[in-house]
Amino acid sequence: MQHAYVFPGQGSQFPGMGKSLYDNNASAKALFEQANDILGFRISDIMFTGTEEDLRRTEVTQPAVFLHAVIAFLCIDDPRPAMTAGHSLGEFSALVANGVLAFEDALRLVAIRANAMQKACEATPSTMAAVLALDDAKVEEICASITDDIVVAANYNCPGQLVISGTVPAVERACELMKAAGAKRALILPVGGAFHSPLMAPAQAELQAAIEKTTFNTPACPVYQNVVAKAVTDPAEIKNNLISQLTGAVRWTQSVQAMIADGAQRFTEVGPGKVLQGLIQKIDKNAVTDGISTGLEEAMAK
Repeated sequence: MQHAYVFPGQGSQFPGMGKSLYDNNASAKALFEQANDILGFRISDIMFTGTEEDLRRTEVTQPAVFLHAVIAFLCIDDPRPAMTAGHSLGEFSALVANGVLAFEDALRLVAIRANAMQKACEATPSTMAAVLALDDAKVEEICASITDDIVVAANYNCPGQLVISGTVPAVERACELMKAAGAKRALILPVGGAFHSPLMAPAQAELQAAIEKTTFNTPACPVYQNVVAKAVTDPAEIKNNLISQLTGAVRWTQSVQAMIADGAQRFTEVGPGKVLQGLIQKIDKNAVTDGISTGLEEAMAK
């Protein structure tokens, strides 16, 4: 059975995340302390005792979700993934899991990415919205019809669930058009900016500079990257796709479909929550899904 490991992105954080790993595993504790030193603040304290509001700050959320996922993965005994993938931010975790990035290098890139995205969010009032039960092609058509402002299809999460991204007026207008076209819901999301849209271009430039200075190794197994939704093994191509991801769409539906076509039969989500397991089941009800980090923490806490 081909075993795929998948990693969640921003939005899956929760208060107390990672505490059981820290308290019950010496290797995990050492990695959290290393992360505190790299970031220059005790992110572990925010993760373990901070509020939901504390964890919602982009500069905290992204490294927190990354750390929870990667440290949980590194505590698994000999996982040997046949393929990896991550949803948005989760792609950095996937690249640690398949040996492309060292833990410390990936964490530094995540921190740079988070801060750059926060600055881009502050530069232009922008948002995202979830569109339910409307064909992808129709969503794309409506976004393309708004030519005097920016709104694009951003996250292809599963059939019938697509997230759009852009300026606040454009997203609001698109939502009305989506509902008129038959969408079950078109709901503005509580996010601080237009992720995976052209409005992230300033952040993209900053991330690119950092990525170009970072060593990317040949992967132990393919990574299925968001912007191309196919297996990638060339380090130079992986770099380019990671840069493009900030302004490009997260093609999660297509990535999972490609993994299944290439032989994936079991998907293990590593990181906080169970969002990806639910999406994968909606993409292919025959896929076998499970999760690692929550179960691992619970087992360590007993």
